[in-house]
Amino acid sequence: MDVKALDKALQEIIKARMDLAKVDYNNPKYDDLEESLHDLEDAFQDKFGDELESALQEVHDEYCPDSDVLHPVAYIAKKYNISDKNEYSVTNSEGVFVEMDDYPGKDTKLVILPSPVRIVLNIGSEKQQIVWKAP
Repeated sequence: MDVKALDKALQEIIKARMDLAKVDYNNPKYDDLEESLHDLEDAFQDKFGDELESALQEVHDEYCPDSDVLHPVAYIAKKYNISDKNEYSVTNSEGVFVEMDDYPGKDTKLVILPSPVRIVLNIGSEKQQIVWKAP
C-alpha cells in the first residue's frame, strides 16, 4: 500500500467535500464541483478500495462483526477540522454507524482520517479510539 499516495488522495477528497459544502446548490459551479468530487472518489476506490476494504474487514471482524463492511469512501467524514499543522480530526458525530456489543446504548461509528491515515472508532459523544493505522 502506497501510504503517501493514499494520504494525498484522501486529503484531496476531503478538500473537495469541504469546497462543495461552501457552495450553494443553486450556484452554477456546484455541478462541476460535485462531478469533480465523484471523480476523485471513484479514482480513490479504484486505486485503494481493495486494500482499505481489507483493513476495514479486519476492524469489523475485531470490533463490530455484526455490521457489514461498506466501500471505503463511505467512511470518509462529511466534515473535518484541520489544524495549522495539517492534523485532521473529526467530531464524534462523524462516521458510519456500526453495531458493537461492547458499548450498549452508545452510538458507535467508524471514520477514516488522513495525516496519518487511520481508522477511528467514535464511541458515544466522549471517546475516540484509533483501531487501525496504515503501515
